[in-house]
Amino acid sequence: MLTGRCACGEIAYRIKSAPFDAGYCHCEICRRPSGAPVLAYATVPYSDLVIETGEPARRRSSSFGERWFCSDCGAQTAMHVDHQPDTIDFTLATLDSPEAVSPGFHIWHSAKIGWFDTADDLPRHAKLRPDTPGL
Repeated sequence: MLTGRCACGEIAYRIKSAPFDAGYCHCEICRRPSGAPVLAYATVPYSDLVIETGEPARRRSSSFGERWFCSDCGAQTAMHVDHQPDTIDFTLATLDSPEAVSPGFHIWHSAKIGWFDTADDLPRHAKLRPDTPGL
């Protein structure tokens, strides 16, 4: 079982199943809230992300989804999108053992910051992956 938390520890969670669709997102609506040039995430069934302590604040960050974050430290912990109501994406860097889940692709690579790149040969998709569920 995987566990994670925000930077201050107010929000703690556990994952009840194996994450899937782990990847990097380069879009602006992921970059800005994270304050990073790319956001690494993975997906689990919605009911398998269990909040153990605290209550994440939620903000509708786009026309299609809401972000979960700690209202004390601001750490982004998850995103729930309308077109995938039965799943939720969580941020890999908030895992207690982030090495446990490795990204397997890049999305919105067309929006990446010019001075940033990753040292991998993973598939890079200009926008979403063609087989993205719910589209």
